[in-house]
Amino acid sequence: MNLDQIAELEKRVLIPTYDRLPILAVRGEGCYLYDDRGKKYLDFLGGLAVNVLGYAHPEVLAVLRDESETLLHVSNLLYHRYQAPLAEKLAKKAGLDRVFLANTGTEVVEGAIKLARAYARKSRPSAAFERFEILALENSFHGRTLGALSLTWPEKYRKPFEPLLPGARFVRLNDVAHLRESFTPRVAALIVEVIQGEGGVMEVQEKFLKTAEELCRANDALLICDEIQCGMGRTGRFFAFKERGLRPDVVLVAKPLAAGLPLAAIIARDEVAQAFSPGLHGSTFGGGPLQCRLALKVLEILERPGFLENVQDVGAYFRRQLEKLRSELPVVREVRGEGLILAAELEVPCKPVVRQALEMGFLMNCTQERVLRFLPPLIIERRHVDELVAALRLILGRLGNAPVADKKEVHA
Repeated sequence: MNLDQIAELEKRVLIPTYDRLPILAVRGEGCYLYDDRGKKYLDFLGGLAVNVLGYAHPEVLAVLRDESETLLHVSNLLYHRYQAPLAEKLAKKAGLDRVFLANTGTEVVEGAIKLARAYARKSRPSAAFERFEILALENSFHGRTLGALSLTWPEKYRKPFEPLLPGARFVRLNDVAHLRESFTPRVAALIVEVIQGEGGVMEVQEKFLKTAEELCRANDALLICDEIQCGMGRTGRFFAFKERGLRPDVVLVAKPLAAGLPLAAIIARDEVAQAFSPGLHGSTFGGGPLQCRLALKVLEILERPGFLENVQDVGAYFRRQLEKLRSELPVVREVRGEGLILAAELEVPCKPVVRQALEMGFLMNCTQERVLRFLPPLIIERRHVDELVAALRLILGRLGNAPVADKKEVHA
């Protein structure tokens, strides 16, 4: 079936939740995705930060072939060889103790909410029913299931499904005074993305993060770092929170963990993890042998000498090239991010830019209406950056007559 036939069939049989780009993807290799007509696209979307090793990585394919002939799935009522070694590696990387394995980012956010409430009840039984609130930040995105959605800032996602989880409250981004005001005895946890991915690659300021950690310690509330998009090497460090000197109680990872198959993890310090006991939480597919074995391979590759240093180098180069565009073209309002999670905020809606780039063979996406977001595979090279920037210079140059606002104003 060709693209038109697939698109027509989808209109009839799928629940319409996605605004798809007009590509029928059939295969990938390295940093390139190919459609059914043989056209190739240089991928700066990376499956939404999932495909950190690009497409058809030979070592990933070798694991897939081998494990497909041995053990694809086994119940979590049994042991297998890969779950505990993976948990040990993740815990060590995060500086924490224990791991729960699930399937997706939104699942581990849900699990973290449950864990925060279970810990609050266990640590202060007399105040258990009063300590149930979870703080999140304005501009945040933590998922689409009901609990995770309650902690997701954009009203357009939340309003159709209200009433949502009781006790979810939002703190103004980088507003330390409001953060202090928000910490009451009812707070069980604060969840934060140190770089807000879906929110337009907005960084949370160090002073705000340090104050958040201090308040969590003082109130025996959990500091939960959502590293689902900005973790696993994306910034050029394994975890973004470590660059800020934070010591979270809980860390959440997902997207790239199993090289494209669903796998996610809650990583927690021991005292917090002990709030769960057998029967309080679980997952049918979380931590299966194939996914865990793939994740061990991903971690092995990320840990190789020079891999993350190259992410830092290419990411810094990419940002410099975007800054050059900003200096040349008034339509580019601001450049943000680090490593290979970067964004260019425009003065105009950017969906037309995404479509024009697609026609030229480049895949990226638009978030927050005016933000071009770049989440390429971590194996991207400078030459790939040069190709994209040349295309953007051409596309954005055509928008030079668009009305612009004062560049000194920064969007929150």
